Amino acid sequence: MAKSDRLFQQAQRVIPGGVNSPVRAFQAVGGCPCFIERAEGSHIMDVDGNAYVDFVGSWGPMILGHSHPAVVQAVCKAARQGLSFGAATEAEVEMAELMCSMVPSLEMVRMVNSGTEAVMSALRAARGYTGRDKIIKFEGCYHGHFDALLVKAGSGLMTGGLPGSAGVPEGCTQDTLTAVYNDFDSVEKLFEANRGRIAALIIEPVAANMGVVTPEEDFLPKIREICTENGAVLIFDEVITGFRLAPGGAQERYGVQADLTTFGKIIGGGMPVGAYGGKREIMQQIAPAGPVYQAGTLSGNPVAMAAGICQLSLLRDHPEVYRNLERLGDKLRGGLREIISRTGAPCTVTGVGSLSCLFFTPQKVRNYQDAKASDTACFGRYFQHMLKGGFYFAPSQFEAIFLSDAHTDQQIEQMLACAEAFFLREGKA
Repeated sequence: MAKSDRLFQQAQRVIPGGVNSPVRAFQAVGGCPCFIERAEGSHIMDVDGNAYVDFVGSWGPMILGHSHPAVVQAVCKAARQGLSFGAATEAEVEMAELMCSMVPSLEMVRMVNSGTEAVMSALRAARGYTGRDKIIKFEGCYHGHFDALLVKAGSGLMTGGLPGSAGVPEGCTQDTLTAVYNDFDSVEKLFEANRGRIAALIIEPVAANMGVVTPEEDFLPKIREICTENGAVLIFDEVITGFRLAPGGAQERYGVQADLTTFGKIIGGGMPVGAYGGKREIMQQIAPAGPVYQAGTLSGNPVAMAAGICQLSLLRDHPEVYRNLERLGDKLRGGLREIISRTGAPCTVTGVGSLSCLFFTPQKVRNYQDAKASDTACFGRYFQHMLKGGFYFAPSQFEAIFLSDAHTDQQIEQMLACAEAFFLREGKA
């Protein structure tokens, strides 16, 4: 028996489902999850000695590749000075100034410990600022596992086929309104039906938790306009797109600025960290400057700040990283589309920059309902085929393919050859 199999059996006795985050259990694709031992560059290695080209990148933050020498050096230096102080540090100030300099809409920023915490705090700030209760989210957009937004969420909830979550009282979601991504009419109707009551609209500018669904040309500008007209706070959840699609994230790429923005682990080089920030007048509502309470002993953790300062500085100072990621993303998507054309595979490829998705449905994917039409059983077979070929993808149809600056053209070509072999075999089955 492989060591991963033994560890999974052992884990199920002491950890719910044997994992500390549901998608890791491989329930959607079958088989036993890989237990990872180490990672370097574009590769991860499991406890059984298998090496894989990694297209997950810890769900996005490893944009420079795993164990980047400069980031590791910064972490080690900070760790030697102390792991946590629960007090203010110079690194927090440097990190906040760096983020504000890179993202045009950021005037102030508050550090937290995860993307979930960032979203929860941003919504509280928006409600405190507006004095309103209702929020709008979009079907298939995942904003973390806290109660108010576990309504028609994407990511692991789609993977597991769950409509929401047990343990969430109805009262927690009674002020959550749900719109359809890329359907502005659905947004307009919610504003019309709830005039003067909507505190915020939260959206992934690129929906990357139901696969990867890009915004249509006028969608984000119209969202910006209707929020301004109705005095609602526009929140961009850039936990995935922040600092990945451009130094200023999706806001820079699409030319639309949010009032508040949430960030996740990419700002810590993959360490447990998050942040939210935006307009000064909104952020000044947060304690101790204002009446909206939010706190955290580990917020601004010195080791995470050191990793983040190093990674974001490298991204700021080396624009060629983004050019390379763009080129690799185009190569990957173009290659998959050629394979689909040659083999007649009933699939669709979506993506932007270094984010991509291979949907196992022939129809165009514009929203949550389109994404759900995917053949998840076929995706499971594809996943296992690619894993045996040495390529590690997210074990879910509804997650992104993440590229890093450490990936090479040869690895993309080898991955495409492996994918084509799968579709040729499927066509003969």
